Amino acid sequence: MRPGDTVAVVSPSGPPNAVQLRRGVEHLEGLGLKVVVGAHALDRQPLDYLAGADAARAADLQSAWCDPSVSAVFCCRGGYGAARLLDLLDWNALRAAGPKVLIGSSDITALHNAFAAELGVPTLHGPMPACDILAGEKGPEPRTWQSLRAALFGEAEPVQGDRVLVAGRAEGVVSGGNLSLLASMCGTRWQPSFAGRIAFLEDIGEEPYRIDRMLTQLLQAGAFDGVRGIALGSWVDCGDPFTVLEDRLAGLGVPVLAGLPVGHGSPQMSMWLGRLGVIDTESCSLAAIVSSGEQAR
Repeated sequence: MRPGDTVAVVSPSGPPNAVQLRRGVEHLEGLGLKVVVGAHALDRQPLDYLAGADAARAADLQSAWCDPSVSAVFCCRGGYGAARLLDLLDWNALRAAGPKVLIGSSDITALHNAFAAELGVPTLHGPMPACDILAGEKGPEPRTWQSLRAALFGEAEPVQGDRVLVAGRAEGVVSGGNLSLLASMCGTRWQPSFAGRIAFLEDIGEEPYRIDRMLTQLLQAGAFDGVRGIALGSWVDCGDPFTVLEDRLAGLGVPVLAGLPVGHGSPQMSMWLGRLGVIDTESCSLAAIVSSGEQAR
């Protein structure tokens, strides 16, 4: 992306706080971006955990993606509801619109996973403009903001972990996101598969036994068959998750890097999904692999 590009902000999941949304839009405009907000971004409905009717939220997302003037689509917050849109989107129209960038995290994992399967485009797992981390009263959290800027404008740096569960080095396309969402997509047409890939996982507010249950579900569904490596992000309010993570994942025989500040909590570093990455447990990092074509640009 470049300064002057137009980006859209939509609400595919939970309802945003209007004040935080305004602050987030102002911060994006401070990067030199032109920002348009979806017509239904502040809608409400009887199910108060959803930002408006499913059809309206899907229409905003589709309209933004299919608008040729829009370079990127920011999801304003997570919560719940993105999975309800997957059957309502016109995937042929989205595919015809060509590649652009989708940005979000948490519940937006449903869109990351489906966009990868349907459109084959890289997406950005990153902070969202109507959340405290970017739109708090004191301004964006500095490391989070710097990481987002770098990722958007083509200067993404390696993300550092803080522990190694299984040593080694692995290369592959990075995919995944929120563990709860990935498990919920088992049995759907968008069931996750990490074959030949680096699996990224994170979550919030899940007890270790529930992490065990969701990992077991993904393992038994074959999601980890052929995985090349595993990168573990933040586990906010999850007790001590590392015993169960090691118990369930070490037996796969691939490198497992943990403690990446990606997901929930602070800071929230931005990370590309759908692009080649490399896990190196010697440097305790996950880094994007830049192709020769990208270097030339």
